[in-house]
Amino acid sequence: MTVLTIEEMAEMLAPRQAIAGLDLGTKTIGLSMSDLGRRFATPRTVIRRVKFTIDAQALLDFAQSEKVAGFIIGLPMNMDGSAGPRVQATRAFVRNMEQKTALPFVYWDERLSTVAAERTLLEMDVSRAKRAERIDSAAASFILQGALDRLSLLARSDGDEFSA
Repeated sequence: MTVLTIEEMAEMLAPRQAIAGLDLGTKTIGLSMSDLGRRFATPRTVIRRVKFTIDAQALLDFAQSEKVAGFIIGLPMNMDGSAGPRVQATRAFVRNMEQKTALPFVYWDERLSTVAAERTLLEMDVSRAKRAERIDSAAASFILQGALDRLSLLARSDGDEFSA
């Protein structure tokens, strides 16, 4: 497993490979998936965290079933740009995943992704109980969509549009 920049991932991905977005929380891991053209992020299930080995296996099972080519994982920076305990926990999770998979990870600044996801769910008139169930996967979709938009921009600047 390798930690890549978004630019390195853009160079490494083959056409029609999907990538996954992760919102790593203390109780859950929100998941989202791109389409094969890497244009749209779609919320998927939530993994309820138990302990690392079980969480890692659930994530790897998801990756295998969805044919994931790499992960975009939210990096929960503080609003002032500093790294707090949640950033350290996210980096530790990725370091531990290094022993389990060769799939690459890209860190993506996730500031305000949960706020944006909550706002969207509120605008959709989703009840409080349903929002609690969906917020982590919705946040993972916001994280992934930001990375997909960046990948699209990189492809256009290279004159290398993804084939759909």
